Amino acid sequence: MATLRLNEDYIERARAAAGAVAAETQRFIDRHTTVSTERAILRLIGIDGVTEQDVPYANVVIDHLVEHELIGYGAFNLLVDAVVTTGLTPQAAAEQIGRGELDLSALPQADSVLRARKADELVAAAVSRIKKNRETRTERLASYPEEKGALTYVIVATGNIYEDIAQAKAVARQGADIISVIRTTAQSLLDYVPYGATTEGFGGTMATQENFRLMRAALDEVSDELGRYVRLCNFCSGLCMPEIAVMGALERLDVMLNDALYGILFRDINMKRTLIDQYFSRRVNAFAGIMINTGEDNYLTTADAFEEAHTVLASQFLNEQFALLAGVPHELIGLGHAFEMDPARAGTFLLEWAQAQAVRQIFHRSKVKYMPPTKYMTGNIFKGYIQNAMFNSVATLSNQDIHLVGMLTEAIHTPFMSDRALALDNAKYIETTLDGLSDELQFVPGGKAEQRANHVLEAAMNLLLGMQKAGLYNTLAQGTFAGIKRREDGGKGLDGVVTKREGYVNPFDRAFDLKGGQRV
Repeated sequence: MATLRLNEDYIERARAAAGAVAAETQRFIDRHTTVSTERAILRLIGIDGVTEQDVPYANVVIDHLVEHELIGYGAFNLLVDAVVTTGLTPQAAAEQIGRGELDLSALPQADSVLRARKADELVAAAVSRIKKNRETRTERLASYPEEKGALTYVIVATGNIYEDIAQAKAVARQGADIISVIRTTAQSLLDYVPYGATTEGFGGTMATQENFRLMRAALDEVSDELGRYVRLCNFCSGLCMPEIAVMGALERLDVMLNDALYGILFRDINMKRTLIDQYFSRRVNAFAGIMINTGEDNYLTTADAFEEAHTVLASQFLNEQFALLAGVPHELIGLGHAFEMDPARAGTFLLEWAQAQAVRQIFHRSKVKYMPPTKYMTGNIFKGYIQNAMFNSVATLSNQDIHLVGMLTEAIHTPFMSDRALALDNAKYIETTLDGLSDELQFVPGGKAEQRANHVLEAAMNLLLGMQKAGLYNTLAQGTFAGIKRREDGGKGLDGVVTKREGYVNPFDRAFDLKGGQRV
C-alpha cells in the first residue's frame, strides 16, 4: 500500500499537546453539569412524553429544579427522593410536577437504604436496555457476511420521516451501508427535543425518539431482506446533544455526528455548554457501541482547504483526545475530513491524496469519515460528477473507512432518488476499478505529497503547542478554526451551565465505564 513517510516526532508532540488541552478543559467539565445533561439523565430513568402544551416532561422537571435553585444537586438525586417518598414512578412524578401537584423542594430526604436500592434499580434498568441493543447489533452483524472495503454513507433529508423511510430503503437496496437522516435546519438551537413522528422539516427531518424507532425498524427490515446490516446515523449535536445520545442509545442507532467543537463554531452555542454536553453524550455513545463522527469537514466550507488544512488536523487531534477522556474506544472514533480544494488549483489531486493518506495513517486505530466536495460544486452536474469521481478515487487509494458519496446536485438540492443511485454507482465503480492499485504505487520519498503532508502536520503541531499555552477558550476566540471567532461568555445556552453542588451524583457516569476506556 502507498504510504507516506510522516514525521513521527511531530505526530507525538501534536497528540501530547492536544491531550494537555483536553485534560485542562476536562477539569472544568468535571465540576459542572448542564440542563441538557440533567434532562438526559431523566430520560435514562424513564421520563418521556410531553404535556398538553407539548412541553417535554424532562424539561418540566429541570425547569422546576432551576426555579427552586436545586439543579446543582443533580436531577437524579431529587427524583429518586421523590420516587421513594411518594411511591410514584419517575414518569408519574414528572407528570405531577407538570400539573403543579408535586414540589420537589418540599419533600423530605428519603431513607438512605431505600434510596440506594431504588437508585440501583433505575440505573440497572437503563443499563440493561442499552446493553441489549448493543448485543442485538453485534448479533446482527455476526449473522451477515463479513463487510469488506469502505462503508458507503448516504443522506436522506425529506423532512417527512415516512418519506425518509422510503428513500432509505431504496438507497439501501442500491448499496448504501449507512443511512444518515439529516436533521431539520436549526433543530440544534432548540433547548428541547420534539416528540413523536414528524412529517414537516426544512432541509431535513426532526430528530425525535419516535423517528429513530421508526427508521431503525425500517432498516432492520431491509437488512433482513438484503442479508447485510444497514446502519442508521443521526446528529448528536446542539443544545440537546446528551438527550439525543440517550435517544439513539435507547433505539439502537449505530452512528452519531458528535463533535466537540462543531456547535460552538457553526451554531454559536456557548463553548462551556458544548464542551460539558459533548462529554456526557460521548459517555452514552461509547457505552451503547455507537460510532461517533466528527465534523472537521465543515471547517473547509468557510476556510480555504489548501491554506487551512492544518486546522482540520489539529481539530482531529483534539476530538480524539476529548473522545478518549469520555471513554470512547479508538474503533468508535470516526474522524471527519474532506476533499474541498479549489479544482482550479493545479495539482490538487496529489495534494488531496496526500492529506487523506496522512489522516488515515495518523489515526490508524480509528475510523475515518471522508466527505465529498461541496464548496466548489456548481449547477454543472456533469462537472460535479467528475469532481465526485476524483474524490472517490482518493477515498479508494487512501483506504478510507467511511465514504460519504457525493451527489451530483449537491450545489442545488438533493431531492431525487436518481442522485443517490448515480452517486453510489460512481463510488462502487471507482472502488472496483481501482482495486489493488494502491498496492502497486509508492509516494516518491521527499516528493510533493510527503512535503505537503509533513508541512500540514508541522503546522498542526505548532497550532496545538500554541493552544496548550493560550488555552482552548482563547484559541476559539481568535477565530483559529474555520475563521470563526467565539467568546467564552458568548453564544447560546450559557445560562444552562450549572456548577455541581456538594452531594451531586450522576450515576451513569460510572455505570457507563467500559473496560479499556480512559475514564475507568
